[in-house]
Amino acid sequence: MIAADWGRMAEEAKSCIDAGAKALHIDVMDGLFVPNFAMGTDLVAAIRKAVPKAVLDVHLMIYSPETYIERFVQMGADAITFHLEATEEVDYTIDYIRKCGKSPGLAIKPETSVTLILKYLAKVDTVLIMTVEPGFGGQAFMPEMLEKVKFLREQIKANHLKTTIQVDGGITLETGRECIKAGANNLVSGSYFFKQKNRNDAVKQFKELCERESVR
Repeated sequence: MIAADWGRMAEEAKSCIDAGAKALHIDVMDGLFVPNFAMGTDLVAAIRKAVPKAVLDVHLMIYSPETYIERFVQMGADAITFHLEATEEVDYTIDYIRKCGKSPGLAIKPETSVTLILKYLAKVDTVLIMTVEPGFGGQAFMPEMLEKVKFLREQIKANHLKTTIQVDGGITLETGRECIKAGANNLVSGSYFFKQKNRNDAVKQFKELCERESVR
C-alpha cells in the first residue's frame, strides 16, 4: 500500500480488494531501521475501517518491533512480519504475535544470510525475502535473491513444513514468475500494481501466474 495514492487511501484499499487481492501489504517504517518514514498505527486503523473484512498484512520495518505488536493488533492487523535484524527478542516477538491470535512472519534484508532464519522456520507462518533494499518503493528487483528463495524452499520441503515464502520488492509479472519458479508462494506488488490501468486484470494475471508456474 506504500505505492498507493495516500490522499485516496480508503478508495485505493477498496479497489485492491474489489480486484481480488488476497491481502493488503502495509509497510511501516520508523526512519531508523530504514531511511524513510511510512505509515503507522493510525493508517492501519484507517485501512481497516475502509475494508473491514480484508486481510491486513503488516510489515514492520522498525527497531524493537516487540514494543508495538499489541498496538498494531488493536488497529486491525491480521498478520505481522518483523525483521530478524531489528530485534534481539526474535522468539519472544514471534510468540507474542501468536499469543495475540495473529499470524507471525519473519523478514530479512538482502545482505542478511538466509541461513540465520532456519532456526525460526518452524515457528513462523511466513518468511519474507526482501528482493530490494527496504525503505523505498519503485526499486529494481535483485535477481540474486532468487537463490535465497530456492534454498528456503528446499529447507521447508525437507522439514515437511507449510511455511509461506513471501517476496517483496520490484515484483512484476516477469520477476514474479521467476520468484514462483524459485519456490515463492506469496507475491507483494506495489509500484507495478498501482500503475496498472485495470487492477482486476492485474490480480487475475498474478493469480494465473502462481497457478501456472508453481513448482509445488
